[in-house]
Amino acid sequence: MRIITIKSSKFVTTQLKYLIKIPSFYIKINPMKYLTILILVLLSAGAGAQQKKQKATFGMGCFWCSEAIFNRLEGVTAVRSGFEGGQIPNPSYEDVCTGTTGHAEVIEVTYDPAKISYDELLEVFWKSHDPTTLNRQGADVGTQYRSVVFYHTPEQKTAAEHYKAELNKTNALGKPVVTEIAKAEPFYLAESYHQDYFAKNSNQPYCRLVILPKMEKLEKVFKSKLKH
Repeated sequence: MRIITIKSSKFVTTQLKYLIKIPSFYIKINPMKYLTILILVLLSAGAGAQQKKQKATFGMGCFWCSEAIFNRLEGVTAVRSGFEGGQIPNPSYEDVCTGTTGHAEVIEVTYDPAKISYDELLEVFWKSHDPTTLNRQGADVGTQYRSVVFYHTPEQKTAAEHYKAELNKTNALGKPVVTEIAKAEPFYLAESYHQDYFAKNSNQPYCRLVILPKMEKLEKVFKSKLKH
């Protein structure tokens, strides 16, 4: 943190009066009160910037694939792989793989809505996996691989339900969309070796055969939404 040393009231008047439009006579009469106002304004601006970030949680099969896809989107600042929607706390990957805990493999996405909207995240979500297969994505079978949106706000719930209804109304995918839409529950972070898996293991067979084709599709379909 940068420390500002105030040498005199004259310093306050001459150096700070340009930062906020307050009548100069007020600054001359109340220089220290003006400084207090300035600090409060700057703190409020910083808090506002932090509040801009929002979270979205999606389950769309193996989280190695999901994480790699959403990490490429402009406006997404963080993606964490984990588990959500089950009956026991702090499950391990091995626990979830049994298919008995009720958890889904999910990603928790932190994003800036000024750069990418929740509707845009939903579009990427539904176009990057098969939401018409129940508890299955490709060769990955089990309830842990179900298609699910965990909403964090009423607005997210409405947006997800509307998008799903439109897909089914127009028969956009040829089959009914079976994606579960549920209120966000406790998110349990997966083990460290699952985080940034594709970035760290791009030469592994699963990454080349399963994740890479999804990334190539992302480049074609959502080129304008990707980080440069």
